[in-house]
This record gives sequence, C-alpha cells and structure tokens, in this order.
Amino acid sequence: MKDAFGLPQSLLVLGGTSDIALATARRLIARRTRTVWLAGRPSPALEKAAEELRGLGADVRTVAFDALEPESHESVLGKVFAECDVDMVLLAFGILGDQAHDEREPVSAVRVAQTNYTGAVSAGLVAAAALQTQGHGSLVVLSSVAGERARRSNFIYGSSKAGLDAFAQGLGDALYGTGVHVMVVRPGFVRSRMTAGLDEAPLATTPDAVATAIELGLRRRSETVWVPGKLRLIMTALRHTPRPLFRRLPL
Repeated sequence: MKDAFGLPQSLLVLGGTSDIALATARRLIARRTRTVWLAGRPSPALEKAAEELRGLGADVRTVAFDALEPESHESVLGKVFAECDVDMVLLAFGILGDQAHDEREPVSAVRVAQTNYTGAVSAGLVAAAALQTQGHGSLVVLSSVAGERARRSNFIYGSSKAGLDAFAQGLGDALYGTGVHVMVVRPGFVRSRMTAGLDEAPLATTPDAVATAIELGLRRRSETVWVPGKLRLIMTALRHTPRPLFRRLPL
C-alpha cells in the first residue's frame, strides 16, 4: 500500500533500463519504496540496474518483458501481481527512432509505432486491469511533449506519443472512481542515453528532474505532469499555431 504521502512501497517498471525510470526508482527508494520489479529484455544492462537499486536497500527482481510481444504481457505481468500488490506501475519503455531513416524504411517506422503505442496499449491495459482488481495503485505513463503536435523533424515518434498520450488520458477517465490513479508525464527534451548525440532543445531537462516531478505528481495525485512546467504554455501556443506558420518554424 502507498504511504500517507501517496508514495508507493512497491514499484513495477516496464522498461527497466530507462534512465528516467531508474532515476525515479532511486528517488522512490530513498523515500519509502522497498520492492521493485524491473521488467525489460534480459540483458547485462538490466541486471546492472537491478544490482544498483539493490545497493540502495531495495528488494529488486528482474522480469523478462518485451513491448513487441503483446501476447505475452498478460502472463508476464500477471506473475508479478500474483506475488503481491503493486502500488505503482511506471510505463517507461519507448524508442526514438531515426526520422530520416524511418521515412525511407517503413518497417522501421512501424517498429517505432508498435513499441511506443501498440506495446504500451497492451501493457497499459493489462496493468490497469490488475490494479483495478487490487482496488488501488497508480499507473504512471511516460509520454512526451512531442505528442502535443507532430513536427517535421520527428513526426513518426511524435505521432506514436500522441497516440499513447490520448490512450493514457482515456484510460484515466475510464478508471476514475475505481481507486486506480493514472498520471501522464510529458517531459521535453531529456538529456539521456536515448538523446545522446542529438542537438539539445530549449528547456532541456534531466532524468532526475523528471523523477522529482513524478514524485510531486504522486503526492498531489496529478493527472498530467509537464517537465519543466513552463512547457505547458509553450506547447499550448504551438498546438494552436496555424499550419502555414508552423511549417516555417525551425522545429
């Protein structure tokens, strides 16, 4: 069960090697979280992440999970929920892709969409059903400001995040009043392994800053969290910018 401040004692991370997810896990372990499941493709990186979190005092287990295998999600996640209640599920997996390459190779573009959207729909619904059966818990979904409006430079990734964002909002509405809390997190450009080598965007943030915002959002039971917060006004303006003008912006 969550503590009096709304923070989880147990955490399931879907995307167990994500920089943002691990920063969030470290922050929550420093507060109250004692049990962590890291779900992801088996790899040395996943085991290294688990060892790091164990060193912080948590009971950490790894779970073989692949976003591109939705037929396995119910079985894989069901085993986690069968062991004990899970207070928080952090849906943190996703890939950026390579816009120029993916435009030329539609199969690669489809992989971005299947990972970021289709896989998330499957895992999100499975996790939501398990949380609803418990009667409590939070599902935190890592979206992106890229989903607010598709930009020429990354519209494949942006469109997948737009779908994810809309799905998570609708799921939150469907679960309202059930005891399950859904929170959508919309970071801007995050300095992480996924964005290494890319030109940094204005108002860039860090995994630790996103983790801090997630903790605050949990305490407040927020439905939407922007990181940094001022991006909310900027993206609102961009969303309503006329297309002829929007095309001219260096985005």
